[in-house]
Amino acid sequence: MPGPLEGIRIVEFAGIGPGPFCGMMLADHGAEVIRIDRASGGRGGSTPLSTKDVLARGRKSIAINLKSDEGVALARKLCASADGIIEGFRPGVMERLGLGPEELLKDNPKLVYGRMTGWGQTGPYSQAAGHDINYIALAGALAHFGRKGEKPTPPINMVGDFGGGGMMLAFGMSSALLNVARGGEGQVIDCAMTDGTAALMGMITGMKNMGVWSEEQGANMLDTGAHFYDTYETADGKFVSIGSIEPQFYAELRRLAGLDGDASFNAQHDRAAWPELKAKLEALFKTKTRDEWNAIMEHTDVCYAPVLTMSEAAEHPHNVARETFVEVAGDMQPAPAPRYSGTVTAKPAPAPLPGDDSNAILESLGMAADEAKALRDAGTVA
Repeated sequence: MPGPLEGIRIVEFAGIGPGPFCGMMLADHGAEVIRIDRASGGRGGSTPLSTKDVLARGRKSIAINLKSDEGVALARKLCASADGIIEGFRPGVMERLGLGPEELLKDNPKLVYGRMTGWGQTGPYSQAAGHDINYIALAGALAHFGRKGEKPTPPINMVGDFGGGGMMLAFGMSSALLNVARGGEGQVIDCAMTDGTAALMGMITGMKNMGVWSEEQGANMLDTGAHFYDTYETADGKFVSIGSIEPQFYAELRRLAGLDGDASFNAQHDRAAWPELKAKLEALFKTKTRDEWNAIMEHTDVCYAPVLTMSEAAEHPHNVARETFVEVAGDMQPAPAPRYSGTVTAKPAPAPLPGDDSNAILESLGMAADEAKALRDAGTVA
């Protein structure tokens, strides 16, 4: 069966990072996502054009010259045929192109207009350049990623670009599309990575408000402060992860690690004891290889897992059994997630190159072959 978003058409204005991630999520779950690429053959940003680009998978591509009046008119016609659009330009760019919400919602009152930015459409920073590291810094998240006494460490660009950005926009688009399906009107979604990141910090903010989370970096249970929630190096220079928070899981950790006889580990939640206990665990885990610890702790209630690289993760038996990764265009990629019992998602198609589907998309808009040729000859479409 097709994915749950079958029949939904989304137009994505080519960008980088969170916008494409949102487009990937919608395409993975059955939406027809048409990406407007540059007629010059590029997508912008530093990512090279490739069919191996995971974030660009599952799309159709039409290459349009948006610097021409004819190109803008064509993009406007395409958006009029869509249920939603995704754009990730700085505030005001789409308006200057003549493709802002006022114009497109006039053409299509049911349109869901998704806007993806770092700082948001309004506010003192709204016109400034930025990247994930800056957005999560301002949102109050980056200050809490890192070990005690060390500088904050960005968790690559998972939190701002993808968790607080692309995933949040995919949720917003789905919510607004559901509202339209129930009889509502189209609307604009102002998705800011600062806002989304702040929302992701909800649990930690609540813990701070309750007085159980210190704003000191690396001093809390979940930020590497605790000995029972951290990663440890093994004898072969690899790493394992431990998350033995609950008493029964902590007891299992002590039992399997041979620590039942060490009374100092009785003080699980004594923060003053954490550094000493962590030092003991650091020394202990270096006595065996990762595989040896796997043999002891995998499939137990320690809350344990080996720390794997991307390549290793694709080969791990659990991920293989669940088909967490799939082969696309000769490479392993993460499979669509989450999964459905009825509307099963299809295996993603490789990313198109700019303009791969221009003719088919023009035909879907009712354009005759001679009209399409004229657009190509004029450089409006590639």
